[in-house]
Amino acid sequence: MEFTYRAIFLGIVLAIVLAAANAYLGLKVGMTVSASIPAAVISFAILRWFRRVHIRENNLVQTAASAGESLAAGMIFTLPALILLNAWQQFDYIQGTLLITLGGILGVLIAVPLRHALLNHEDLRFPEGVATARVLQAGAQQSASIRFLVTASLFAAVIKFLQTGLGLLASAWHGAFPVQRGIAGVGLELSPALIAVGYIVGIRVAMLMLAGGLCIWLIAMPVYSNLYPDELLAISVATSFGLWSSKLRFIGVGAMLIGGLWVLLVTLKPVWHSIYQATRQVATDTSTQKNDRTFSLRTALLWILLLGIPIAIVQYWLIDNLLLTLVGVVFALIASFLFSAVAAYMAGLVGSSNNPISGVTIATIFISAWLVYLLSGGQAAFAQDQVAQISAAGLTIFIGATVCCAAAISGDTMQDLKAGQLVGATPRYQTWMQLFGVIASGIILIPVLELLYEAYGIAGHMPRVDMDPSQALAAPQASLMQSVALGVFAQQLEWQLITVGIMVGSVIIAVDGYLRMRSSSWRLPVMAVAVGMYLPLSLTLPIFIGGLIHGIHVRRNRQTSDASVLFASGLIAGEALMGIVLAIPFAIWQSTSVLQVLDNKTSPWLTSAGVVVIVCVCYLLWKSAQEKEK
Repeated sequence: MEFTYRAIFLGIVLAIVLAAANAYLGLKVGMTVSASIPAAVISFAILRWFRRVHIRENNLVQTAASAGESLAAGMIFTLPALILLNAWQQFDYIQGTLLITLGGILGVLIAVPLRHALLNHEDLRFPEGVATARVLQAGAQQSASIRFLVTASLFAAVIKFLQTGLGLLASAWHGAFPVQRGIAGVGLELSPALIAVGYIVGIRVAMLMLAGGLCIWLIAMPVYSNLYPDELLAISVATSFGLWSSKLRFIGVGAMLIGGLWVLLVTLKPVWHSIYQATRQVATDTSTQKNDRTFSLRTALLWILLLGIPIAIVQYWLIDNLLLTLVGVVFALIASFLFSAVAAYMAGLVGSSNNPISGVTIATIFISAWLVYLLSGGQAAFAQDQVAQISAAGLTIFIGATVCCAAAISGDTMQDLKAGQLVGATPRYQTWMQLFGVIASGIILIPVLELLYEAYGIAGHMPRVDMDPSQALAAPQASLMQSVALGVFAQQLEWQLITVGIMVGSVIIAVDGYLRMRSSSWRLPVMAVAVGMYLPLSLTLPIFIGGLIHGIHVRRNRQTSDASVLFASGLIAGEALMGIVLAIPFAIWQSTSVLQVLDNKTSPWLTSAGVVVIVCVCYLLWKSAQEKEK
């Protein structure tokens, strides 16, 4: 049996848990990691206690579970921007749930025609799908590795509890120092999850992210602060973060914008050609039509168009303007199909974890904002009208959320379909499991988001005046979307710095093109550098440390240990889930200090203890990488 009740139940439960964990991780660091392999291992560990369990049943569980992680990515990149805009005073459960769930369902349906076009494409290897299939085929041997996942989860959860709960360990170290008349900033988040993220994405991506961060914090910041010394209030950590937040991160905006448009440009032709060829083949192949009778191309396209109705209702609910609603829903459907195809293609090239979803989302926000701006009458309609600016910016975030969720789910679905193809799974059953995972995680994600917001605050936007700003979740992508959307309507975009970012991104694209022509093993993907530019250096530095551990291990052993991947996944899950658990008392007592036993959070002893613990995390991650394959 393949499509069983226990597979549906377990898939839904894992989708909810992994969606919540990745919501916390994404708000903290602006990245999520693929949940397919951990979900597959957990599925084996649980289902092996039952009789007559088939590999395809485990594949369906993993398919539903990974949908939760992808939907969380689409949500945390966009919806917090509505709070930062003041379009929402708190997370609206009905609007938010409808928005992300409809976007996720749209992505699943768009993947139906893309499967025919891309799954067997000769240039696409779907690395994470192949890796997931390898874990599924390993079966019982991999289920024994659940101890790495559990041990790492407990270890990271204890560290998070000591840091954020009891206050017995420092969670970060930050510093600033003068450079002539200017300033430069440094920092290090003492987070097991960030070390693990770096290990999973690998040394190359981690190195490029660090390079982007160093360019902003150690080069651009001193240069800018020397050119404009009047904006420099003091040599302090607060000043360096304020300068980055208000000015220098727009360099990353420009780099991400040109990166997203470049990805669209280079993938549009091969994607369109593949879809056209696959559509002709399916139309004439009756056996293919029979195998896909539940989700035929015609049925999928019909439901895609019908989804435009509830999407339009949600948008009209916010903007109360029929013309803008019609334009918004048409643009959302077109952009969703276009960028979902791009995300699916990129998933085939680099995998879901390295998919430039944030880049195509910022391109969507930018284009839709200018479209709404021009259709509304331009400057005359928005000058000095803050309410109109917020409402229009909110509409562009709604459009971006739909597109982002659809693209994230589409890329993830293609990875799962590839894994299913390798283990002989039925595509329509996988499609149903994706839908179950999307709906289940969509129902619980908004309450999780509201809980985290009430407990920690998001991007400096605090629900209460007495909250600790150092505990706020950065939500970098959402902050980026808010800045760009509102900046278009308020005409407050830092165009000079955005232009610098576009120029830097263009140079990176040109160098990467040269490396591609030389068939170099080293590449320079612009989105990795751009994300590093946009994130605080304190986040990219621990990610680099994790990537360095991965790089040294691969150089010595020629491959990545499955045990180490599971250990890294456990570190992420443990810290994220403990962060959510701690959010419950924090929200109830409306204080992040309710459990703390020490008042002095800046003690050098706490910082030293935090560093020692992170060194232990790195050592244990290295030891897990030495685990021999059974």
